[in-house]
Amino acid sequence: MRLALLIAGRYLRARKGDGFVSVLVWFSLIGITLGVATLIIVMSVMNGFRHDLQTRILGLNGHLSVESASGITDYTQLSKELMAHPAVLRVAPMIDQQVLVVGNNRVTGAMARGLLAEGLTENPLISQALSTSLEDFDASSDVLIGERMSWNLGLLAGDNITLMAPQANRTAFGSSPRRKTYRIGGTFKVGMSEYDSSYLFMPLAQAQKLFRMPELALKLELTLHEPDNAPAIARAIAPIVSATAPDARLNPWQFRHASFFQALKVERNVMFIILSLVVMIAAFNIIISQVMMVRDKAGSIAILRAVGASRRLMMAVFFCTGALIGGIGTALGVGIGIAFALNIEDIRTVLEWLLETEVFSAEIYYLSTLPSRLETNDMISIISLALGLTFCASLYAAWQAVRLDPVQVLRHAR
Repeated sequence: MRLALLIAGRYLRARKGDGFVSVLVWFSLIGITLGVATLIIVMSVMNGFRHDLQTRILGLNGHLSVESASGITDYTQLSKELMAHPAVLRVAPMIDQQVLVVGNNRVTGAMARGLLAEGLTENPLISQALSTSLEDFDASSDVLIGERMSWNLGLLAGDNITLMAPQANRTAFGSSPRRKTYRIGGTFKVGMSEYDSSYLFMPLAQAQKLFRMPELALKLELTLHEPDNAPAIARAIAPIVSATAPDARLNPWQFRHASFFQALKVERNVMFIILSLVVMIAAFNIIISQVMMVRDKAGSIAILRAVGASRRLMMAVFFCTGALIGGIGTALGVGIGIAFALNIEDIRTVLEWLLETEVFSAEIYYLSTLPSRLETNDMISIISLALGLTFCASLYAAWQAVRLDPVQVLRHAR
């Protein structure tokens, strides 16, 4: 094998008169490098999207919800009973209702979420995104709005907004929407455009008054130690829930967002298959360059065979030439791909500055920053794919070298 590597290295080094073969070798190397780097970059961005969206969606909504259309009356006692279950980390009673937000002569739709202060402080995604403290939040009438909503309305902390609820006030002159004015106590930014532009938080007591649900909670959001086991945990706590709220239903996050995360998974798999074709094309380039090298080195092969080189040695030589191209190209591609993936947000910023245009829109892609996440399984799959294709391509060229008849080659050389 050492002799085969030595000869393969000499064949790969450009020499006078080998210009065309050398160009093909370089194109093959660059093709493998770009193919592997592209796969790593795209898959890391896809993984980053999935991870960040899942983290933000589940961080804001919980892993398992107990919902009741008529409301949960004894939600405090039920929360204590659910917290006693070893699989449950946090329980947050809340009211979710759609409202119209009016402020600064502008109107926008929003989801008003009424909850206790501990429901905000115990959630790291929300507590780290707040611009203000939550001291006396439960006893106040302040609301917290998303940063993008404050931009859209042109309002700041301390300004007033009016919320219009779907429940109507009935008067002698007919029905009119319920409306109440609140002070903006602060803003939050969770990094997901949909939530930052269309959600607001308010004290649970104020939500109960606005939506005419005294002493009620529409649902309990449960945060679990093991989110992936949410369906099994739902079955385990069902008797506890039914004893207090018979009409309540348990909704694991896998069921609430099944179509969304399934679409992300399908898109990710399709992108992997499509971009794998880039590596396959590079592997075909290796076949072409190796076949040309076999024809270019036919005289050398014949001489080696004449002085006693075995078919096995010649096959190993040309397998090593293709394997070296594939191995070096894969290593370079992995290095470039990881470097890009780790600095993708900085690269995006530079591109937007150079092109003077928005490359990554938060409104379209939901997230405010371009995410990236490298996963070991993907790296193993990409490296295995690249090396497997290049090794298969090298075997074909090696087989071509073994088929050469040294007698015929030397006869024609004379």
